[in-house]
Amino acid sequence: MTPGPFKRIALIMLSAVLLGLSLHHGFGNAWLSQYTYASGATDPIGIADLTTAAVEQAAPQTAKPPAPAPPAQPDPAQIETVQTLSKRVVQYNMQVALREDIRYLDGSQTVTWTNPGKKTVSELYFHLYPNAFQSEKSTFMRESGGQLRGDKATVDSQGYMKLLTLQTLEGESLLPRLHYVQPDDGNTDDFTLTKLNLPVPVAPGKSVTLSMTYEVKLPEVFARMGYSGSFVMAGQWFPKLAVYELAGTRGRTNEGWNVHQYHGDSEFYSDFGLYSAQITVPENFAVAATGIQTREAVTQNGTSTYQFYAEDVHDFAWSASPDFIYAEDTLSGTGIPGVRIKLYLDPAHEGLKDRYMHAAKSALSKYAEWYGDYPYSTLSIIVPPKGANGAGGMEYPTLVTALAAESDNPGYSLERTVVHEIGHQYWYGMVASNEFEEAWLDEGFTSYAEDKVMENAYGVEPNLAMEASYITAPAPLKQPSWAYHNSDEYAENVYMRAKLVLVGIEKQVGAKTMSKIMRTYFQKYKFKHPTTSDFQRVVEQITKEKWQDYFHQYVYGSLMADFSVEAIRVNEVEQDGQTEYESTVLIKRNGGQNGPIPLVFSFTDGEKISKTWDAVESHIQYKVVHAAPLAWVAVDPKNSNVLDNKHINNFMRAEVPEQSRIRWSLGLTKLIEGLLGSVGW
Repeated sequence: MTPGPFKRIALIMLSAVLLGLSLHHGFGNAWLSQYTYASGATDPIGIADLTTAAVEQAAPQTAKPPAPAPPAQPDPAQIETVQTLSKRVVQYNMQVALREDIRYLDGSQTVTWTNPGKKTVSELYFHLYPNAFQSEKSTFMRESGGQLRGDKATVDSQGYMKLLTLQTLEGESLLPRLHYVQPDDGNTDDFTLTKLNLPVPVAPGKSVTLSMTYEVKLPEVFARMGYSGSFVMAGQWFPKLAVYELAGTRGRTNEGWNVHQYHGDSEFYSDFGLYSAQITVPENFAVAATGIQTREAVTQNGTSTYQFYAEDVHDFAWSASPDFIYAEDTLSGTGIPGVRIKLYLDPAHEGLKDRYMHAAKSALSKYAEWYGDYPYSTLSIIVPPKGANGAGGMEYPTLVTALAAESDNPGYSLERTVVHEIGHQYWYGMVASNEFEEAWLDEGFTSYAEDKVMENAYGVEPNLAMEASYITAPAPLKQPSWAYHNSDEYAENVYMRAKLVLVGIEKQVGAKTMSKIMRTYFQKYKFKHPTTSDFQRVVEQITKEKWQDYFHQYVYGSLMADFSVEAIRVNEVEQDGQTEYESTVLIKRNGGQNGPIPLVFSFTDGEKISKTWDAVESHIQYKVVHAAPLAWVAVDPKNSNVLDNKHINNFMRAEVPEQSRIRWSLGLTKLIEGLLGSVGW
């Protein structure tokens, strides 16, 4: 026997002895720890020694302090064994206090970053998102004009983040090494991104831990965060590390930081990790947050302190209010291992509790069935109060916000918003695309999935032809969010046009194959930050066809698939002593290709002829001889070409009757007279 086996046997025997001694002295739980916390990092509740299942059972997860009774717990048998789902590059231990006037946050945190690459790293980048609201000169405010998704900044919508201290664990101040950078536009009045030159570079596989304190001035609710009355939404509220991308990630040839400022139309991009947050609020406030509540709120000196923990997520958000109406239920099933659905309702929507819960269950069930497991044990839904819609319709890991309670009787916008935001748990939360640079991979995919759930659960079918007609400024999907000319162009493309591009693929391959494409993409790239080319490869692998032309036209390019009837000419012809009619029809492709296009020729005797054009060439001319004159021609009469945004040119009559021509002429004359009469000279 060689020396190697002897060493292994000795090591195994030594491990067994140590394990026995630890169990004998009551340290058995230490062996269950899944996480290694950096030396010196604060861990106020000893969370490092708890598995997820143990944390779930360690304390009741109440919505308001003190709880009248612990809410129902999911069956422990339905909670999966803890497993590492992501690379866990970052680890945050955060403490934050909401001041009594709910205008300010006082925060502190230790953050540990582990170098995932093969090169030594000498700098870190932090996003300080609240500085977007520091002045009208920030890049966000310049680009947005103080408006976002119909929500407008008020005179009180000014906010900021001020770093008070930044230190190593040995107490060395690093603030002199910190400076603001503006890599996207060079705007020296923008303070949303900072670069820190480290005193000691971080070698591959090694970690660095920093501690910091900071103050956040919350704006009156605007652009996803702030206060409204006694309601607070804390999104993007802490100094957050940027993403260090490895070679091969999203097509990179060399590893390095992916850094951008906060833009008017961009959302976010972060790395996966562990989050432990201690949140202190005024005594009568309830708190909803990412992850699981690990102990009952502690109330003292007029405040209540909550503790939350989350793993394998890339962000952390929370909300607080004294007015929340709390309700919860559990959901278990295929791909859903015992999820607690927690509602934090505005009182105005207390009576709509069942609708919110049904929408949440429908969404979770279908997404898990279609794409894959929802691996988290909780999902919180916040309904902001009237006037706080700037915080509504937003997604964070295990937490979403619905539209604000503006209406007592909302239509399907209630369900649609909940379904959409929960869809983000998959494409934003787990797949975690770069929303700075490829927003369509999140918003477009979520919009596509949302339509599927709304049709399946509520029988609400999208009017794709009408939605396509809204697209007036098609632009490439794979480009930075701030490259679009304005918010309308951004929304048209990354939400609506992106969805139609996916539907266009489905129309060509069929629903069953498209379902396989979407599921394969999710399963292959969850927790991996994929790019557009990764999705294209999945499409090609599943269909065993090349899709370069399609992606070149509609994803990397800005085409729509517009087809038109350009001209019709009808002539009488004599054949075998009979008068017949020769119709010449010109059909034109004005945009990109999108598979075979159906055509219908209708004649005055009621007969119709259907044809199919492969649309490879830019135009085609048909000559049809028939016993009766041609009445009209229609391109794609059932709107199967979902990327056609100009349906007005899809139809043409062969001849406009004399009476109709007179009516059109008189109508046009009256219209011109009316317009001229309304102009003051």
